[in-house]
Amino acid sequence: MTEKIQSHRQPLLINDLEGYGKVKKIILASGSPRRKELLEQIGVSFEIVKAEGEEVITTEIPSEAVKELSRQKAREVAAKTDGDVIIGADTVVAVSGRILGKPKDAGDAVRMLKMLQGKEHEVLTGVTLILKESGQEICFAEATKVHVYPMTEEQIRSYVESGEPMDKAGAYGIQGRFAAYVSGIEGDYNTVVGLPVGRLYQEALAAGIDLTACGKDEKR
Repeated sequence: MTEKIQSHRQPLLINDLEGYGKVKKIILASGSPRRKELLEQIGVSFEIVKAEGEEVITTEIPSEAVKELSRQKAREVAAKTDGDVIIGADTVVAVSGRILGKPKDAGDAVRMLKMLQGKEHEVLTGVTLILKESGQEICFAEATKVHVYPMTEEQIRSYVESGEPMDKAGAYGIQGRFAAYVSGIEGDYNTVVGLPVGRLYQEALAAGIDLTACGKDEKR
């Protein structure tokens, strides 16, 4: 498995690659509408097959945990689909090294937001890219620091009542109403949203794959 790729060779378009001539289908192993939007934003054509397996974390190190989770999703979907390129991703919030996933209920969301308000925390997204033709697996994690304004109890509960926090790591969405409480970030905004597409695209290029050329009609 490739943890980090460094390459200066020119990217090869899918139709120029003999070994990847059959790479026609990219699959996103996530049902997240935010990841879907980010991939569409950079011009990637893909299908969605949501990973359904139980998420298992065997480490307390946030960067390793998100890589582990993204790897589980990508491998599960790779095993049950005919996709040639599989993208798995997972996002967590970390406060002083403590991992926060999605809240279990409204009370859990309130608890998490109380931990985040008025402080700095990290948002980490792990990504695994599986190239089935070559058997190559690329796995990496990106981290972005997020600074949150102080929030009152009323503000926290009002935000939780909106329903927005319930399907998001750390109980908030930076691209939604919670933006009113973010004082700044250090790093890639897209990492916080759920998929560092810039890093993903560059890692794929280093492996000889232009994601925006995959899945396109070869008859053009």
